[in-house]
Amino acid sequence: MAGTMRGVYTNLTDIRRRVFTEVAKVAYGSAKDLATTEDPVPEAVHELRQLPYKLIPGNVATYRESVFLERAIVQERIRLAMGLPLQDLDRPETVSDGIKKAAVSETYYEPPLVNVIKFACNACEDNVYRVMPNACQGCLAHPCREICPKGAISFKDKKAFIDHDKCIKCGRCANVCPYHAIHHHVRPCADACGMHAIGSDEHGRAEIDYEKCVSCGQCLVNCPFGAIADKSQIFQTIMAINAGDEVIAEVAPAFVGQFGGKGNVDKLREAFKELGFAGMEEVALGADLCTVEEAEDFLEEVPEKIPFMGTSCCPAWSVMAKKEFPEHADCISMALTPMTLTARLIRRQHPNAKIVFVGPCSAKKLEAMRKSVKSEVDFVLTFEEMAGMMEAKGIDYASLAGEGGDFEVASADGRGFAVAGGVANAVVNAIHRRYPDREVKVANAEGLEDCRKLMKLATKGKYNGYLIEGMACPGGCVAGAGTLQSIAKSSGAVKMYARKSTRKNATENAYRMLIPELERPEDGAHELEQVAETDEAQKPKA
Repeated sequence: MAGTMRGVYTNLTDIRRRVFTEVAKVAYGSAKDLATTEDPVPEAVHELRQLPYKLIPGNVATYRESVFLERAIVQERIRLAMGLPLQDLDRPETVSDGIKKAAVSETYYEPPLVNVIKFACNACEDNVYRVMPNACQGCLAHPCREICPKGAISFKDKKAFIDHDKCIKCGRCANVCPYHAIHHHVRPCADACGMHAIGSDEHGRAEIDYEKCVSCGQCLVNCPFGAIADKSQIFQTIMAINAGDEVIAEVAPAFVGQFGGKGNVDKLREAFKELGFAGMEEVALGADLCTVEEAEDFLEEVPEKIPFMGTSCCPAWSVMAKKEFPEHADCISMALTPMTLTARLIRRQHPNAKIVFVGPCSAKKLEAMRKSVKSEVDFVLTFEEMAGMMEAKGIDYASLAGEGGDFEVASADGRGFAVAGGVANAVVNAIHRRYPDREVKVANAEGLEDCRKLMKLATKGKYNGYLIEGMACPGGCVAGAGTLQSIAKSSGAVKMYARKSTRKNATENAYRMLIPELERPEDGAHELEQVAETDEAQKPKA
């Protein structure tokens, strides 16, 4: 069931993106002077307080039972889009409270990153079997009743009835019913969560266990009621631009086709320029360096030092693997992620710049909070948030003239990181460049549920000598929570764009010689540090 809404432009999608757009408009407009004034600008405060009415006009509800409820939910979304916490419902508070704090370009979100807007939650049933009366035929065989190990099924008026006090949710009745009249109800957000981090509070509403959550963001895009949202740094990024800082974007390989067209790097450069960015680089450059590092790690360590090696570029996967299989934490590559390597390359030439990672991923927001990364990556924005900024500035991406040219540094393999299987393929190709006859066995998994199964088998010795690729999002980075296009369309666009590179293998990247300069003594434990920090950083403050 997870992922069924991906690529479909729904009412929820529209509201979410309009919130990003309106918050960006305020940041570029009336809030421009917030960072340099003593008190909040009255115009900005007024605009923010008017936004719920602008987004939800009139006095008749469209989606919910009350227009007031709709506005209250949008108000919470506005606060999260500004990087602010949800309102404390036990005391008077407005959407603009905390605006001065949000306007500081050095502000990082306060945990938790992923939030449940409680009064937006539908309190969906989770893991419950129910008989659909119109589908049940009251057949003579009654196989559902006969197979139930607890006698939970009886018949009333010739229709099957399940006693939920007896039901153990084994699902046998649903499997045996010839009319498929017994349906397994699951909470969509919980179904999408490969970490099993979503349960129910005392009112039946969704509740996130932050000890388990790795911020993959799949719950965000699978809740049909839009009750789950993560915090954004749109406001802070624009405040840095307004302040005249040198703000440079590093764009993840999954960008291809996200804003229209089949790559259009020249248009993307022009769009970032109009948004106020001083420059833009592709993260596929860092992906090449990550590939070289992981190839070296594999050749040096597998199987002599460690039985298998897992890739490191997906933070949600690597944190899951180390949290749940700590005794095999050293089997996950310690190579720096493409985001970090690219940021450090940019920092060499622009030491005072604000660096913004723009990509498909919610988990990257958490990764950037690590002490070893925070000094390099100042802000993380998703493609969806970036699209909101473009809309706020009235940028029609397709009509941009562009400056001509293409990214000219990264290899086809580095660009392929965005698609499931691409990371392992790049590492294997890098190994074969040095050792053409070396056999490299590969196992990969998409989605944290399958990643967990793969790790369980690996820790039992089933994948000794293997290179293991894990991707938290089914389909790879192109399926991240912050993407704009369907997974299949994005995957095809990325592969087509990768083939355009004049360099096919990551080892052809001239910057690979700088890897020793980009590494630091503390990097050896950077992923383990993230595991420790995630536990604390995700906990809501009292």
